[in-house]
Amino acid sequence: MTQEEQIVIDNEPTPEEVNRLTIAKIENGFQLVSKTVQTFDQRYIFKTLRDLVSIRKQLNLDVLQYLINKYLDDDYQNYLLKFIDGKLETNDELNQFEGEILPEINFLIHLLVQFYLLDKGELSKLDELNVEYILKLIKLHNRRSLDLINAKIWFYISRTKELLNDLISIRSELLLALRISTIRHDDETSGSLITLILRNYILVHDYSQASNFIEKIELPKQVSNSIETRYYFYLAKINSIQLNYSDSHDFVTTAIRKAPQTTNAIGFLTSAYKLNVLIELLTGDIPELSFFQKPGFEKVLKPYQDITKAVKLGDLKIFNETLTKYHDLLIKDDNYSLVTRLRSNVIKTGIRIISLSYTKISLKDICIKLHLDNESSAEYIVSKSIRDGVIDAKINHQKGYVESNEIKNIYSTNQPQDQFNQRINFVNSLHNDSIKAMRYPPSSNRTEISNKNESQDDENELINALQEDFEDDFF
Repeated sequence: MTQEEQIVIDNEPTPEEVNRLTIAKIENGFQLVSKTVQTFDQRYIFKTLRDLVSIRKQLNLDVLQYLINKYLDDDYQNYLLKFIDGKLETNDELNQFEGEILPEINFLIHLLVQFYLLDKGELSKLDELNVEYILKLIKLHNRRSLDLINAKIWFYISRTKELLNDLISIRSELLLALRISTIRHDDETSGSLITLILRNYILVHDYSQASNFIEKIELPKQVSNSIETRYYFYLAKINSIQLNYSDSHDFVTTAIRKAPQTTNAIGFLTSAYKLNVLIELLTGDIPELSFFQKPGFEKVLKPYQDITKAVKLGDLKIFNETLTKYHDLLIKDDNYSLVTRLRSNVIKTGIRIISLSYTKISLKDICIKLHLDNESSAEYIVSKSIRDGVIDAKINHQKGYVESNEIKNIYSTNQPQDQFNQRINFVNSLHNDSIKAMRYPPSSNRTEISNKNESQDDENELINALQEDFEDDFF
């Protein structure tokens, strides 16, 4: 062992030191929560939640046991210690917290227990804790300072049910909680519950119910970026299933643009990119090759690149082989039904290529090139392509051939104008979203913080936290 390696080992903190540092960070978050109660500034709780997520990996039995014994009353101590297999400590063994225990601190400790049980994989215990105690605890308080914490707690309640594959039982609770949070004007919790309900419907493939739900609700404007991003992604998913490809493309593009481009959101971005590829193919567009070469996404997008190649070539045989090869993966991604719809696009592309290559071609040759069953099928597909405007040709039924008309100048049609209009709408939408996303510091007439330098430091730190947003919520 070299001297440098020995120095590194000697400088590594002991488990006790790590626990003390973790507890100190959590207690510092509790102090920020007290500031929120005093100043009604939600950003302190926002920063606290971000800090708790960052130390999630350091949570263990000793840390939770210390916090529960120090900050909670006997009623809460008894059941929380039971779920984490901890022990009750007396006042002689521990310096009991003196003063009023805020509900916000109580909720945060319950959230930490959710983290701990979820990371340990003890889903049955976590589900029992959520159903028997946390759901009842949430209904006891109506405080604006609890809004952000409630949204996070509901997120992990729903996540637990999803991992247990028990999606139906929690749906009524989610709908009831949404009604209550809407009445209370709790925008963050309402937004979180809306996305959780939509995800619940999508996971059980109940798209008609999801569509009806969307028609009756409206996402609050004052919600975090992670909630808004997931909301647009779910809208894209639902609209794509219901054949509204144009709206679906707008929604998935917005979701990708709003999602944080970090490793924490790589799973969400992967799902969004896959959906975006299929929607573009279904609308008749072919994604650029550079789209599949994004750093870190080359491997996961490889199946969708092969599907794109099959559609671009218009070869039904290659498409069927690709579909068979990636069958299990597409089902896992929940995109198999969308991919199967591309069969007609493959045939249309093949017919378009044939129409551009041949002035006149027999239906029999079309069957051979497109691997169709018989000439009747070929005639039906060609006639449908002519009706849809895919090709400009005419069919001679008696002699059994297709003759292409003279190619028109595209600038004499409305297509360039439509493309230009789409780009203008996209730029205007991007500009409006950018203006809405701008944040300004509050007025300088603040009497809550006497020290001006401390106030400025807090302000800068909170603004940085708001810009980072919740990145752990993307799953």
